[in-house]
Amino acid sequence: MKKNKFQKLFLAELEKVPIVQVGCEKTNLSRNTIYRWRKEDPDFAKRMDDSLAQGESLINDMGETQLLNLIKEKSWPALSFWLRHRNPKFKDKLEVTAKIEKSDALSPEQEILVREALRLSTVQVADNNQNDNKENEQQPNSTNITTDNGCDDQRSQSQNSDN
Repeated sequence: MKKNKFQKLFLAELEKVPIVQVGCEKTNLSRNTIYRWRKEDPDFAKRMDDSLAQGESLINDMGETQLLNLIKEKSWPALSFWLRHRNPKFKDKLEVTAKIEKSDALSPEQEILVREALRLSTVQVADNNQNDNKENEQQPNSTNITTDNGCDDQRSQSQNSDN
């Protein structure tokens, strides 16, 4: 019975401040005890995860409120942060340029590996199979890419000749 009381107190603290160490200090429980309970009791582990998520949500709401107050006060860093993280037009962009020589053609296996690596890094190589002939006539050594914000980008060999 005493254990349940301490667990409830601890979980209530996590909902206020989602930091295990702070919850431990407020309830006079050791981290070892908390993580032992978490390991031995799947129900407690789920309630702990829920309390952490609720606490993080509270902190996020508080942070957004402060950020909006700063924007109202015409704070440029706050405004810039909001736009970069909330508006796709202002997001940070990734630009990839490449110099591709005809003799440096990738094998099909290498191409699969490169595409997978780019996909994992949130950059997707544009599938330009339908436009290959048309684009290659205009820019023979060009590479098309799409960044994580969906913008197509094309760089030709002449732009990269100094690389």
